[in-house]
Amino acid sequence: MANLLLYISLFLIWYMLFYHAFLMIGGFLHLLKDGKFKKGLKISLGSFPKVSILIPAHNEEVVIEDTIKSMIQLNYPKDKLEVIVINDNSSDLTGAIIDSYSKRYPFIKAVHTKPPNAGKGKSGALNQGLKHSTGEIIAVYDADNTPEPNAILYLVLGLCNDKNAGAIVGKFRVVNANQNILTRLINIETLTFQWLAQAGRWFWFKMTTIPGTNFAIRRTILEELGGWDEKALSEDTELSIRVYNLGYYIRFFPSAITWEQEPENLKVWWKQRTRWG
Repeated sequence: MANLLLYISLFLIWYMLFYHAFLMIGGFLHLLKDGKFKKGLKISLGSFPKVSILIPAHNEEVVIEDTIKSMIQLNYPKDKLEVIVINDNSSDLTGAIIDSYSKRYPFIKAVHTKPPNAGKGKSGALNQGLKHSTGEIIAVYDADNTPEPNAILYLVLGLCNDKNAGAIVGKFRVVNANQNILTRLINIETLTFQWLAQAGRWFWFKMTTIPGTNFAIRRTILEELGGWDEKALSEDTELSIRVYNLGYYIRFFPSAITWEQEPENLKVWWKQRTRWG
C-alpha cells in the first residue's frame, strides 16, 4: 500500500511538472503568434463600432480620478466611445469626482445607484451600467485600472477580426509591484497566471477565462445571456462558462494592456481572495 501511494505521488508530481512546462511552451509560442495576429488586424476608419466602457466604483475616491484620466487618453474615436462610471452607493467623494468629469467630457456618463438597486456587488453595478449603455461592444474595467492608450483599440480590433470570439481578454500588469514583498509576490503570481493559464491554455486548447477587468464582449451575447449573474460570487468565471456554452470562445490578446493597483496588506488581500473563492 505504501509503495502504491509513493508511485501515485510521484506520478502526480511529474504530471504537474510536465503539464506546466507544456503550458509555458504554449504561452511562449502564443506571444510569438500574437505579434503576427496584431499585424494582420484591419478595420476601416468609418466602421469603428461604438464601445461602452463600464467602470463600477464603490468608495473609490483614491483611485477613480486616475482611471477616468486614462479613459480620456484612449486612442479611440470619441464619437464612438462612451465611458459609463457607476457610482454604486458610495459614501465618499467618488460620485462628486465622477460628476466633475462627466460635465466636462460628453463621452463620460455618471450613473449613481441608490437602494434598492444599489449594494448588489460588482455584478449588480455592471447590470445598472449596461442599462445606460448604447455600444455594440461592452468593455469592463475596475475602478483602480489605468489602461494603456491602445488597450480598447486592440480589444475591438481583436473582436472585429475574429467572428468566433464572443469576448476578448487583455493583459494586466501591477502598477505597485515594487511597493512591498506582498505586491512583488502578487506581481509574480499575475505574470505566471497570464503566461500559463491564459496564454498557454489559449494556444493549446483555445480556452481562457474572463478576468474582472480589461476585457470586451459583444453586446448581442451579453444581452442573450441576460447580463451578469448578481448571485454569482465570481461573476467573471461564471460569465466565461456561459459564453463557452453559447459556442463562442474567449480570445487572449496580451497586446491590450492595463495597469492595476493590488492590495498592499494581508487584510485587504485576504478579503479579495475570499471573494474570488
